[in-house]
Amino acid sequence: MGLPPVADHPAVAVFREPRGGRPLPELGPRVDAEARRTAGVLTGVGTHARPVERTATLREATTVAGGLVAALSALAPAVAGEGLPAESTSQSFFRVREVELSDQQAALHGALVIHRGLEDLCDAPLSGADLALELAGMRQSVLDLTGAAPDPGPDLVPTVTVPEPGAGSSLEGVWSARWLIGHQVHVLFNVCAAVAVADATHHLRHGDSEAALPRLADATVYVRGFPAAMTHASTIPADYYMGAIRHTMAPPSVDVPLSGRQHRGYKLFRAAMKDLLSVVPDSFEQLAARAPERAEARSALLEADIVDGERHVTLAYSMVHLRRSIAQKPEGPDNAVAELRLMRHRRAAQYASLIRFGDHYVADAVASLRHS
Repeated sequence: MGLPPVADHPAVAVFREPRGGRPLPELGPRVDAEARRTAGVLTGVGTHARPVERTATLREATTVAGGLVAALSALAPAVAGEGLPAESTSQSFFRVREVELSDQQAALHGALVIHRGLEDLCDAPLSGADLALELAGMRQSVLDLTGAAPDPGPDLVPTVTVPEPGAGSSLEGVWSARWLIGHQVHVLFNVCAAVAVADATHHLRHGDSEAALPRLADATVYVRGFPAAMTHASTIPADYYMGAIRHTMAPPSVDVPLSGRQHRGYKLFRAAMKDLLSVVPDSFEQLAARAPERAEARSALLEADIVDGERHVTLAYSMVHLRRSIAQKPEGPDNAVAELRLMRHRRAAQYASLIRFGDHYVADAVASLRHS
């Protein structure tokens, strides 16, 4: 389906510059129909069903998403990412590229990332709660990238013929591919979230709160999907990660040690969040007094951002325990978990006055440290 993988590695995923204010894509009636169908089937996946039923609905979703890929490919084949230069070591390792793309190409590459993600989720031992969050992010991506409107009311998806799974790669090959596939879904969510936040900020700057609110809600869906996608990538044995993957993300396998700070899509999301808060810097109470819906929508987004940081801490602990990250110096004072925990505390302190249930204890502690 779409671009071929290379030896237990997914195809290179190509994204375009996250930028708010783009007009809605218009990709024709066939794409619109397939996008609505895909959004519907993603809503209906049995995230908490018994294993057999859950897998069956995921395979159906994979097949339907393949129909969206086919509809988009009929307009023009996907740009081959393998032929595009990587702008960083991180892009090279995670098989991600960023160039200017048409609406059709952006939608096609996004659909390919979703299709590969769904294909892997058929076997990945992801919790039902995380599966629901990741699928919600995928569904929102489909709607945003194609310009399709969600169908009102219950989503009725015609029965599709689902092919039986064929003989796959070795389990180790699946784990190696999953590490990259989950990260590509994470990048997709980063890019789409950056656009949603930028759209919301644009509307707020121009006094259009009514248009900003749904985009804040969309951004929250993506941010809640961040840790779900990362957990998806990490549904591999920690011993396998430590023995077969981790060393490939540090010299001499790569030029510089990889870290989350190198992910351009995530950096652009963080910049979009900073811009949003420059437009609505008011405390939760101040904003709620004059625009309660806006205060609640911003609070939901910022809460999701804090929880993403919290879950990164626990995920790192499960994978590397008390070791330092590969980007930290051996003589440094912190390990990976401690550094991530500090990042969480700084974020919680920054947002404490901006959300309904702020972490004022941490905010006071951070403020006292800054003035000591």
